[in-house]
Amino acid sequence: MIDPGLFLTGDGSHSIRSEKFQVPYHSIHGAIQETEHVFIQAGLVKRLETKKKLKVLETGLGTGLNAFMAYLFADGSGQERQKINIHYTSLEAYPVGQEVYQQLNFATQLNSNKQEQLQRMHTAEWGKDIMISENFTFKKLLIDFNEYAFPNEFDLIFFDAFAPTSQPEFWEPPFLAKVYNCLLDDGILTTYCAKGSFKRALKEVGFSIESIPGPPRKREMVRATKKVA
Repeated sequence: MIDPGLFLTGDGSHSIRSEKFQVPYHSIHGAIQETEHVFIQAGLVKRLETKKKLKVLETGLGTGLNAFMAYLFADGSGQERQKINIHYTSLEAYPVGQEVYQQLNFATQLNSNKQEQLQRMHTAEWGKDIMISENFTFKKLLIDFNEYAFPNEFDLIFFDAFAPTSQPEFWEPPFLAKVYNCLLDDGILTTYCAKGSFKRALKEVGFSIESIPGPPRKREMVRATKKVA
């Protein structure tokens, strides 16, 4: 379990601080803004340009914000949205406790009445597919990233490990090669990090990378694509 203390980020949404790594789970300038920019728009929306049925892998469930916002996007109104189908798998080694996830204000900040669905993600049985809605199936695995098999079946990866200063092994070529291999052709990895050594590591294992504008108060982020000749 982690310290249950919450704090408000710059856009009014909650984040928490990792007791183990002594870093916040989200940008202090805005948790929701960061997820919307880095993972939804730069990742999910981009991948949906060419494929409407997606398998998404997330490294780090954390507060559940990325999964929750992906669910809200998939379950949105409109004819086009109804064609979307997402199977979302999230890896987590340090799950947050009930005293944390019951207080999160994401649904309120997003003007959503779906707080129950966020709770279901946190209370779901580990390793089981849970249908959150017709368009969104969710599975979480209680596992260290290093122990995961990384099957070759994903269209999109939300790469949301703690920063290289906290978990350096997950930003280096040996681990990134596993991540690359688990993506299908034209699969995308998106992340908040734009560190030079990380970008070089992505290129080394085979990714084509784009340095694109980051979320508020951050100059750059990275989107990487598995291009197979």
